[in-house]
Amino acid sequence: MAMRAVRVSRWAGAAVLTACVALTVAAPAATASATHENAGPVGVQAKAAAIAVASTGQVLWSRDLNTELPMASITKVMTALVVIRAGGLSRKITVPSAVVAYVDEHDASAAGLRPGDTLTASQLLEGLLMPSGADAAYTLAEAYGPGLGAFIAKMNATAKRLGLTRTHFSNFDGLPYPTGYSTYSTPANLIKLGRVAMASAVFRSIVDQRSYRIAAGSGHHAYFWRNLNPLLGVYRGAIGIKPGWTPTAGHCLLFEATRGGRSFIGVNLDSPGVGATVNGADATRMLNWAFSLPSY
Repeated sequence: MAMRAVRVSRWAGAAVLTACVALTVAAPAATASATHENAGPVGVQAKAAAIAVASTGQVLWSRDLNTELPMASITKVMTALVVIRAGGLSRKITVPSAVVAYVDEHDASAAGLRPGDTLTASQLLEGLLMPSGADAAYTLAEAYGPGLGAFIAKMNATAKRLGLTRTHFSNFDGLPYPTGYSTYSTPANLIKLGRVAMASAVFRSIVDQRSYRIAAGSGHHAYFWRNLNPLLGVYRGAIGIKPGWTPTAGHCLLFEATRGGRSFIGVNLDSPGVGATVNGADATRMLNWAFSLPSY
């Protein structure tokens, strides 16, 4: 049978850290703080945003750095991190039949997974992060909890261990339930989470891809997924990491780019935009500004 088309609906974008990577997000220098808003990128429209040096976490510019806001499918960065840290990525997992009703109930973005198909955890991570599959998130959470509630508890426990004190997960995919504000974070916390995730070679290899294909095989159908990150292949040096959108969260993007040995990581939350396809306008403005700086 031919693969069911990958569904990208109105909710679409939604390894242990090495010791050498600091887990803190450094505050800007005192002199920079005095000109915090005036010296930053021009035209950023996000409600909250920040950009930092990827290697150190030093924040170069921010807006409402510690304001708690929903982040939509950026949530799936933590979902992936919990799975990667648990290991066993070659384990085979059968897609439960419940994913169909789940996707339909929430009108969620999906990887088009077929119930009964057996894929590896590694393959499911591709379907989680590239097309922002809520069905892949459900399948991984059920297997790695085990059970959905246990998995969400692991997400929150991981956030606590990482010092993400202004972050809370009520689900594993960033969908707006029980309310649009039930799952939330801040620019500071998301930069920290992004740096931890990007320290994982497994995670980095997934979010840097434009597309991913699985040929039909014993126990599963064929799949083809495209990365929803609007910067990949468009902004020079972009290497990840995750977009997200809900009507409550607006356009959200956690992003990283590298040029000439310099790398910056940033996030924008509740940026304006039309429809569910996340745009990279605010991220582009922040990255252009950061790369224009004479140092860092």
